Amino acid sequence: MQIKKEDVKQEVFDLYDAYAHNRLSRRDFMEKLSLYAIGGVTVSALMSFLMPDYKNNIQVKADDPRLKSEYVTYKSEKGGGTIKALLSQPVDAKKKLGGVVVVHENRGLNPYIEDVGRRTALAGFISIAPDALTPLGGYPGDDDKGREMQSKRNRDEMLEDFIAAYEYLKNHPDCNGKIGVVGFCFGGGIANMMAVRIPELAAAVPFYGAQPSKDMVPQIHASLLIHYAGLDTRVNEGWPAYEAALKENKKEYTAYIYPNVNHGFHNDTTPRYDKAAAELAWQRTIEFFTAKLNHA
Repeated sequence: MQIKKEDVKQEVFDLYDAYAHNRLSRRDFMEKLSLYAIGGVTVSALMSFLMPDYKNNIQVKADDPRLKSEYVTYKSEKGGGTIKALLSQPVDAKKKLGGVVVVHENRGLNPYIEDVGRRTALAGFISIAPDALTPLGGYPGDDDKGREMQSKRNRDEMLEDFIAAYEYLKNHPDCNGKIGVVGFCFGGGIANMMAVRIPELAAAVPFYGAQPSKDMVPQIHASLLIHYAGLDTRVNEGWPAYEAALKENKKEYTAYIYPNVNHGFHNDTTPRYDKAAAELAWQRTIEFFTAKLNHA
C-alpha cells in the first residue's frame, strides 16, 4: 500500500522530528508510530515512508559536466584534525567567485547535502561541504548511524571544523575572498554561530537553525537571511528573542517563516519536503548570496 503525504497526520511528522533529533529512542519511536498504523498501513510502511530516498531525488548529479566537483581535505587544528569535504565550482567561471560553506544536518555529509553543495556551485559560487563525521570515519551511508555518530562529537569542535572550512575557501585561488554560509537544522545553528565567530563573514543563511544567545548577537557583522518552517515550534520558540536582539543591535537581517511546512522542508529526499517553500527559500538564498558575494 502506497502512503500519500496528505494522508499522514501531523503527529507522525512530529514524532519523526523527535526521533531525528535524538529526543526519542528508536524503540519508543516505533512504539508511538504503531498508534498510527491503521487501515492496512504497517509500522514498517510508515518507517519506509519517512526515511530519505536519495537514489531518486538528486537534482545535480555527482558527474555533472558543468561542474568540477571533488573531495578535498583540510586542517581543522581546533576541531577534528583533518576534515574531508566536497568542493564544487562551475567549470566555465570567467572570474573569481564568492565562496559558500554548506553545513549538513545532524547526520554528516549525506547525498542531499552533497547535492546542495553542487546546486550552490551551479548557481555561480565555489562551495565546500565538509563532513563533521570525518574524525569518526565519515558519513556511514546511513542517516540513523550518522546521527548516532554525530552525537558523539563535541559541538564546539564541529563548529571549529566549519570555521576552518571558511579559512580554506578564503585562501582558495578561485575564490574572491567573500564567503557566506548556508546550513540546515544543526547546520542552521552552525551558520548562526559562524556569523557570531567570524567578523569577516559576509553572509549567513540558517535554515531552521538554533539561535545564538542574546549576548552573542553584538558580535555578528554578517548579513543574515533566516528561514523558518511554520510548523517547527521547537526551533521557532527561540526566534522572538533572537529577532529582538538583532533589532536592538541594529543588525542587517531578513527573516521568512514559511506557513504550514515542517522542519526540514528544504530536504527534497524526505516527505517533510515542501516544493513551493523549498524553491522559494532557495531562490531567495541564491539571490542573497549573489548580491553579497559575487558583486563588486
